[in-house]
Amino acid sequence: MRSLLAVSRGIDRLSSLVGHTTAWLAALMIFIGAANAILRYLSRDLGILVGGNAALEAQWYLFSLMFLLGAAWTLERDAHVRVDVLYGRLSPRNRTIVDLLGALLFLLPFCVFALTVSGPTVWNSWEVREMSQDPGGLPRYPIKAVILVGFVLLGLQGISEVIKSVARLVGQLPFPGDSTAEEDTP
Repeated sequence: MRSLLAVSRGIDRLSSLVGHTTAWLAALMIFIGAANAILRYLSRDLGILVGGNAALEAQWYLFSLMFLLGAAWTLERDAHVRVDVLYGRLSPRNRTIVDLLGALLFLLPFCVFALTVSGPTVWNSWEVREMSQDPGGLPRYPIKAVILVGFVLLGLQGISEVIKSVARLVGQLPFPGDSTAEEDTP
C-alpha cells in the first residue's frame, strides 16, 4: 500500500502543479478580453481595424485550457460540485465508499470513454492541421489535443482518489474530517 500511496502523492503533486499553473490563465484571459475591448473602441475612433477573431478565440481557448486542465486539480481538492442531500449525512467511512464506487463506476469509465471517443477526432484535426473557419482565427488542432491531456490528467487523479479511498478503508489514511488526523494527505 505504501508504494501505491507514493504513486498517489506523485499524481496529486502533478495535478496541483498543473492546476496552479492553469489558474494563472484566468488572469491572461481577462487581460486579453480587456485589451481586445479597448482596442476595438480605439480602432473605431481611429478608423483602423485592431483586434478581432484571434483575440476572441484566444479567450475561448484559455477558458478551455482552464476547464480541461483544472479538472484534475479540482478533484484532488475535492472541490467538484456535488449534491450533498444524502452524502453530507453519511459517516466518513460511508462517504469514502461512495467516493470509491463513484470513481470506479463513473469517473474512470467516463475518462476512458471520453478518450476513446475524442481520440480519432483529435488525430484527424492534427492530420489536417485544422484551422478556425473564422477570418483571422487560430489553429484548432492544438486546443483539441488538450481534450486528451485533460482526460488523462483527470483519469490519473481518479486513480489517486481510488488509492486514497482504499487506504482510508483499510486504515492506512485517516478519513476526511477526522479530528484526530493532522492532515488528510497521503
